[in-house]
Amino acid sequence: MNELKGAMIVGQSGGPSSVINASCYGAIKAGLDSDCITKVYGAANGIVGVLTDKLYIMDEEDPEELALMRYTPSSALGSCRYKIADPDVDDTDYKKILEIFKKYDVRYFFYNGGNDSMDTCNKISKYMKRVGYDCRVMGIPKTIDNDLFGTDHCPGYASAAKYIATSLVEVYQDAHVYDKGQVTIVEIMGRHAGWLAGAASLANITGYGPDLIYLPEVDFKMDEFLEDVKRIWDENKNVLVAVSEGIHYADGSFVSEAKTSATDGFGHAQLGGLAALLANVVKEQIPGVKVRPIELSLLQRCGEHVASQTDNDESFLAGQTAVKEAIAGTTDKMVGFQCTRDENGYNCQPVLLDLSSVANYEKKVPVEWINERGNNVTDEYIKYALPLIQGEIQMKKENSLPRFVHLKKVVAAEQ
Repeated sequence: MNELKGAMIVGQSGGPSSVINASCYGAIKAGLDSDCITKVYGAANGIVGVLTDKLYIMDEEDPEELALMRYTPSSALGSCRYKIADPDVDDTDYKKILEIFKKYDVRYFFYNGGNDSMDTCNKISKYMKRVGYDCRVMGIPKTIDNDLFGTDHCPGYASAAKYIATSLVEVYQDAHVYDKGQVTIVEIMGRHAGWLAGAASLANITGYGPDLIYLPEVDFKMDEFLEDVKRIWDENKNVLVAVSEGIHYADGSFVSEAKTSATDGFGHAQLGGLAALLANVVKEQIPGVKVRPIELSLLQRCGEHVASQTDNDESFLAGQTAVKEAIAGTTDKMVGFQCTRDENGYNCQPVLLDLSSVANYEKKVPVEWINERGNNVTDEYIKYALPLIQGEIQMKKENSLPRFVHLKKVVAAEQ
């Protein structure tokens, strides 16, 4: 073992999920249990907390309370969408990060997030090597979008997929209650990758799934969409549609009317309003039809009550593995998953991926998993996703309501 003694920082970044805290807790617990790691800090609001010298002392937290992080949704340490510059263009942030690392003798840095977070992690790792500061940097994956390159799937995706599938089953019941039917259009997250929208297909296992599913991996054709809806309406007098917020026309423009309303800190369009837009189009083209748009929005990523235990276990494992591998001498890697699905069942093992190969690459749903018409997914998608949503979590409750973690958040700079 290449022993390196020093403190560690773990930070969370990007959009939260129902299991990002499970990963973070896995890292924190592994750090607290290690003799090599002298202090465990949590960065307030990701890399912003490092830059502003706002680090929480995780050693000061009550162990039993801290353990509640595992079944608490969202980002308990706080998140951010802050993009650090290329150090060759502007190294201001990097100099400040190095200053903070030296101040607290930080020799381990773990960043828990998605594509842009892995880019941040990669840049910090390369900078520390360049200036000769001995610090092991590891990425811990998180994204409900499931679009990180190189890994079978991402922590957070399965629980969001389970929430979506469950919601579609429940919406189906409500949509079929009246003597006069309706067209129900459910908008699901996913800017460029349709992994989440595809999860709506899991509802079909119950017999109560959507009739149509549209993913951004194929160009959207409004005329064919209307043909599909009208055909099913004429047959059943009821239509349930699942659609990814990121569907686009052949020229690349988003169908969503809200595509230019705002952007996040990385310049990505904040999408929304698609279900309402499509509902209006259907009303205009099929007179007399009742249409109801539904946007699942943030509920997809904070639905802890229906989270996957498989997802939670793997998320914890990802954080734990990152710390154990760093202690063993590994750096500049992201923890990923290598999985098999065969006659022996489902098996998942952690693997290490180069940060440079992961950062800023998007993994999309294979086009062969989408039917020829482009309005549904094949059984291959279901075979892929079904093992991931298994298991019911046993979250702590008080008064029949979730009991989530309450951290003290003792700030190191104030001690």
